[in-house]
Amino acid sequence: MAMTVVGNGVRHGVTGRGPTAIESGSGGDGAPRTLLHIFSSFGSGGAAVRFVRLANRLGPRYRHRILALDHRRDSASLLAPELDVGFLDLEMRPGKTGVAANLAIARRVLSRLRPDLLLSYNWGAVEWPLANRLAPLCPSIHFEDGFGPEEADGRQIRRRVWMRRLALGGARVVVPSRALWSIATGVWRLPTPRVLHIPNGIDAGAVTPVTVRDAPLSELTVGYVGALRAEKNVARLVRALALLPPQRRPWLRVIGDGPERPHLERLAGELAVAERVVFTGHVADPMRLLVGCDVLALSSDTEQMPLSVLEGMAAGLPVVSTDVGDVREMVAAANQALIVPKAEQPLAAALETVLGAPALRRALGQANRARVEAVYNEDHMVATYDRLFAGGALPSHLPT
Repeated sequence: MAMTVVGNGVRHGVTGRGPTAIESGSGGDGAPRTLLHIFSSFGSGGAAVRFVRLANRLGPRYRHRILALDHRRDSASLLAPELDVGFLDLEMRPGKTGVAANLAIARRVLSRLRPDLLLSYNWGAVEWPLANRLAPLCPSIHFEDGFGPEEADGRQIRRRVWMRRLALGGARVVVPSRALWSIATGVWRLPTPRVLHIPNGIDAGAVTPVTVRDAPLSELTVGYVGALRAEKNVARLVRALALLPPQRRPWLRVIGDGPERPHLERLAGELAVAERVVFTGHVADPMRLLVGCDVLALSSDTEQMPLSVLEGMAAGLPVVSTDVGDVREMVAAANQALIVPKAEQPLAAALETVLGAPALRRALGQANRARVEAVYNEDHMVATYDRLFAGGALPSHLPT
């Protein structure tokens, strides 16, 4: 089994390619605690972005070892250079037939690294808390942020339910949304005291609110931020754009990348809106482009508590979204009328309504900004995670 660490920051340099030995480590005697993170992907998705923000805020009192199961490391460039971060190069076995081998690999890694804490993220990493539960080598925290297209309709796959019950029974489970808390405690039947509800947060003070433009719809821009995956259903947003009259058709700026991009580019061409859709690809700092938009749009089949909505609210934008996860509760009360069913027509109607009314956009943007500052403060989120990572006692945060 070959394993290497490619480091970031003072220890090894973020752009280096040279391997170093994997070291074991403990946070005893005031030394930084070693956290082992298992991500399905360290691309531009919400779990990776949230971790980057946390790691940058928490600083050198933690050192991080990261395994991206798909080998994507797009978000690594956002990590502060002074952090002690290393990436594991490790091949896991795909599919159901590889479970036994993966459990053995995970046990060997945990035995060799001896981290102070194992952190696993979403369904793709669930084998790791299972491997640790068989004979615990360290405390374990599992993060669930949402579901893929196979569970986008709210249906819970029975095999996955049983796997989660088995793997996560010995871990603390962190969820960002009320909807996920209900699933974890109700459907998966995880012990309520072990399920922690920590809403996502954002530093709104670091974001300059947009200037509301009084311009024709054809000069305005709808922004989407996120991965281009099937469950995000950006195709629905492209189709909604095509429903608008050509003379009242805004620009659509798609900020992000992913496997659905070729399909979306073809669809935009087929619907004769390709000249109005801009695909930016992966962007290290999406806020830089989002603040040039007039509306944030989300057309997902499934979400829980999307960071992109908080980013749009912090930028002082109105939010037009399908009614998924906690989105309706996240936005200001006045914005809730723009949270619509999962269909192109209501999405198009909501976009046309808000884009055609600059005073409405200004009022909704201000209300969203005020709500994110009051309710979704990043300082509270960071302090809670700091206590969690440090091993402090935390009550189960039930949604209220």
